[in-house]
Amino acid sequence: MPRKLAIIGDLFMLSDMFEQAILQRCKLHQLEIAKHDFPWPDVPMEHGYAVDGMEGLKEYFGTADDVVALTGDAEMLVTQLAPISASILERLPNLKFVVVSRGGPVNIDMAATRARGVTVVNTPGRNASAVAEFTIGAILAETRNITRGHDAIRRGEWRGDLYRADLAGEELSELTVGLIGYGEVGRRVVKLLKAFGCRILVSDPYVQLAVDDLKEGVLQVSLEHVLAESDVISLHPRVTPETTRMINRQTLAQMKKGAYFINTARGPLLDYDALHDALASNHLRGAMLETFAIEPVPMDWPLLQLPNVTLTPHIAGASVKTVRHAAEQAGEEVRRYLDGEPALNKC
Repeated sequence: MPRKLAIIGDLFMLSDMFEQAILQRCKLHQLEIAKHDFPWPDVPMEHGYAVDGMEGLKEYFGTADDVVALTGDAEMLVTQLAPISASILERLPNLKFVVVSRGGPVNIDMAATRARGVTVVNTPGRNASAVAEFTIGAILAETRNITRGHDAIRRGEWRGDLYRADLAGEELSELTVGLIGYGEVGRRVVKLLKAFGCRILVSDPYVQLAVDDLKEGVLQVSLEHVLAESDVISLHPRVTPETTRMINRQTLAQMKKGAYFINTARGPLLDYDALHDALASNHLRGAMLETFAIEPVPMDWPLLQLPNVTLTPHIAGASVKTVRHAAEQAGEEVRRYLDGEPALNKC
């Protein structure tokens, strides 16, 4: 008898790519697969905690009725954004195994799944390469006035003055770049930065530098050291109670005057009002923000009005490689579940 599997994809993590990866790895198993794709990112996801029945969940897409109808009596569910709350689980008595194709299962009530004996696995590092490359682009956009020049030409203005010595940006080879966080993304950013010849500082109290990075002159220092000495600061930690709003008025004041700030990590790491003031006062020369506490951002948001900020709509992880890698990870987890092997990335 076929084992039932539901795939709830979207317009980024396509259900077809999940299916191909699963079928490639599960050739010895007979599967009955039901597929559906949510319209995200064309339609924004839910970010808050205010929806009844979704307590404790964030960054999800779809209603409880959607998820129940699309999952049906499946034993396994593969998804990126579908919410799984306690009340939804009560309506899915056959569900035993969930693959969440993202770094953290923020759309899953983990306490509820544990209580019901439902195994949840994720796909850590799926977009680390994409985000690391994007971070390098973000640094260059700020330090070399790429955004300023682009914005001016789009307005019909020729900013020849950007060639002035007091406005021209420094080359990365002349700068100290400080990274806060040395996880999957941070390590890749370090690797890419080495090619530019810049001085690299890393602050992470929970991870030791790789031997190769130590040998090649990367320094592991305190947060205070990174803030005080870096010309560019790039943020890469996970969101925890300890790191929430770790970039605030106090830590911004510790940064060098004229430094650049880059956030391709998560919005809750940052106090946006404090950052606005640091940029408006020219304490910081520029910032690049890829993620936000509220998404989509309000169009009247004060940060949008500043000329020294580059903003992108949470797209750093958006690469085809990310999709392919996450689908392959999901396919392997499904195979291991079907073959009775332990999960690689159990949450």
